[in-house]
Amino acid sequence: MTSAISRPQTPASSAPTRLIATDLDGTLLRDDKSVSDRTVAALAAAEAVGIEVFFVTGRPARWMNVVSDHVHGHGLAICGNGAAVVDLHGGPGSHRFIKVRELPRTAALNVVTVLRAAAPGTSFAIERTGGLHHEPAYPPLHLEPGESVAPAEKLLAEDSYVVDQPVLKVLAHHPDLAPDAFLTLAREAVGDRAMITRSSPSALLEISGPGVSKASTLELCCAERGITPEEVVAFGDMPNDIEMLSWAGTSYAMGNAHPDVVAAASGRTVANNDDGVAVVIERILERHGQAN
Repeated sequence: MTSAISRPQTPASSAPTRLIATDLDGTLLRDDKSVSDRTVAALAAAEAVGIEVFFVTGRPARWMNVVSDHVHGHGLAICGNGAAVVDLHGGPGSHRFIKVRELPRTAALNVVTVLRAAAPGTSFAIERTGGLHHEPAYPPLHLEPGESVAPAEKLLAEDSYVVDQPVLKVLAHHPDLAPDAFLTLAREAVGDRAMITRSSPSALLEISGPGVSKASTLELCCAERGITPEEVVAFGDMPNDIEMLSWAGTSYAMGNAHPDVVAAASGRTVANNDDGVAVVIERILERHGQAN
């Protein structure tokens, strides 16, 4: 998607900003997965005046290297659509799980059974704290080899050699269905057994434990800091950001955002390739300076 606006549309808010929560892919990151110099400077400036920055992403912890050099202060990120809070201090490969909100193994098995029946042809991958495991038919969407390859029922079996590693999410891919149609079908079939969302342009669904989302884990982190929703500014571009954008007191859909995200956000900024997050942070810092 391309930007449909030339400058941010800023929602009115009188609350001071204490925390910035931003998605990564399609939001903070440019399409080439880089963090621009302007964005790096904006993140550092926000932290320097006491505004905490949380990266809130569907990515697993091991894919956080792209931003681990840009963490400041607490150094925490919310990964796996809320399934884990990770300390990124120490750089690539040395992250530490602070909080894990797992999808129970039996619930994961139940979801696999339901989706096999509702959408024949679906293939699955299992994201655990120790790595990715997938079925033979699951496509190498990110050119990442699995720790093991087997049917999902075996990967989730009670005697699996990684049964001690919590399941963060199940990934479900369909080769033929349209992405939004697959999401709607899966939500209707699974019901409240799990949270289902999507962030990929392909028909790839991300399935977390009941009640686990970017929003609910961000809410927990904010409560621990005494930060209210009104003091949070959030950014996103895809359906897995909708709950977070709805929860935050001020939220921005990127210029390249999915239409449902635009409808959920209270404001809109320019596209990720135009540094839409940095543009808004700079305005927040201007207001912060005026208030001081």
